[in-house]
Amino acid sequence: MIKTFTHDDVIRFVYDEMNEEEAREISQALLCDTELEIMYNELITMKAQLDAAEQAPSDKVVERIMNYSKSLPLPSSK
Repeated sequence: MIKTFTHDDVIRFVYDEMNEEEAREISQALLCDTELEIMYNELITMKAQLDAAEQAPSDKVVERIMNYSKSLPLPSSK
């Protein structure tokens, strides 16, 4: 029986969110299905780009937040 894999299946495989049996099945399918292999390679590339993306706000954003917070009145202590 030939199993069809979805885009979601490939994403789960890329992020190692499959059980061993599913991972084995998709690994075998990648050897035979060129379209599936292309999808896999594209997702691997996207994952690498996301992992390398800047994950901190720019200095300008931090400055704007700080300026906004300084403009707020201090809470009164009783």
